[in-house]
Amino acid sequence: MFTDRHDAGVRLAERLAGRIADENVVVLGLPRGGVSVAFEVAQALGVPLDVIVVRKLGVPFQPELGFGAVGEGGVRVINSDVVRMADVTHEEMATVEEREQAEVLRRARRFRGDRATIDLAGRTVIVVDDGIATGGTARAACQVAHARGASRVILAVPVGTPDTIASLREDADEVICLETPTALLAIGAWYGDFTQTTDEQVVELLQRATPPADEVTVDAGPVRLPGQLVIPEEAEGIVVFVHGSGSSRHSPRNRYVASVLNRAGLGTLLFDLLTVEEEYDRGNVFDIELLAGRLAQVTNWLIDQPRVAGLPVGYFGASTGAAAALWAAAEPGSRVAAVVSRGGRPDLAEPRLSAVRAATLLIVGGCDELVLELNQATQERLCCENRLEIIPDATHLFEEPGALGSIADLARDWFTDHFSRTRVG
Repeated sequence: MFTDRHDAGVRLAERLAGRIADENVVVLGLPRGGVSVAFEVAQALGVPLDVIVVRKLGVPFQPELGFGAVGEGGVRVINSDVVRMADVTHEEMATVEEREQAEVLRRARRFRGDRATIDLAGRTVIVVDDGIATGGTARAACQVAHARGASRVILAVPVGTPDTIASLREDADEVICLETPTALLAIGAWYGDFTQTTDEQVVELLQRATPPADEVTVDAGPVRLPGQLVIPEEAEGIVVFVHGSGSSRHSPRNRYVASVLNRAGLGTLLFDLLTVEEEYDRGNVFDIELLAGRLAQVTNWLIDQPRVAGLPVGYFGASTGAAAALWAAAEPGSRVAAVVSRGGRPDLAEPRLSAVRAATLLIVGGCDELVLELNQATQERLCCENRLEIIPDATHLFEEPGALGSIADLARDWFTDHFSRTRVG
């Protein structure tokens, strides 16, 4: 059971963050209750939020039977089989379409105002609702998202019946549902608080949904590295994310963890270690000394920022990024107070491990046997305070339900604890 739509959105975001590899993502909420859930998903993943307004086209003499759907921009999806079976005439279709398209425009204008719709072409679209009963509206939304050019459509909901969820896989590339009771009774029965979402609340959420990150650019020797900086009011410290090979500052997993840290009053910086051109050379991806040097330069830039002055600094490294984080933390004079490694390859920093002084937390999936062995060997080389946390039944990417949430909680507690000990006055 979900406490409310906020709780449902947070839990849904955790599941999604562990499953999404694509970084060009947009979240679309179905009004009105679905937008409340979608807002939490978009905030946690650090991606844009928009509303998707669709209307089912009902057969005139049997409105619950849809022969298609319409959405913004004149998008129409017609089920020719239903049209033929119900013997709907062109005139009847035109009348229904005109009425429903006018309603789409009215609602879209009400919710979005003068803001333009987000372009879906070539993007992964996550369609979110607060629950699925018959699935008609969700089905139409997925169809319209595809028609608007989405390369992949994921339907994500907190609760729905198994049969309905299975049928929706015909319209969505993937369906993610947290609870699938055989007897749904009513969607509201699965929420402690299912107060109706108003039009005004939808408008407010859409206005608040712009990710709060400041886009920054850091000079690191001969290159300029883009990043996203978030500093909450009265921040207790700041964590620099060091991604692994094949990832970037847009990583849904890292952005999810960053959102948990932000809610705990910690600042975050997600940035790219290499330029797009440099990433084509696989030698750069595994040049830990190069990556650590870049990280040290970015850290020096960060601590010179007025809003960061005096704050403790930590590193959150994933895969090869964990090796770069440990290497940089071992530099003489490093001000790094704590390091968290997620599924890391600390063995790649083996020459510098004994010089690390920052408190280090190693997090590994219980089923990631090779990486687990490497991290256990790393513990023997570390001379700093350290701990190894094993997430049971988790694999290398921590895609299993609850795994990424556990990582975020462990990282939050590790950083807040060690930042409180090393706070610079």
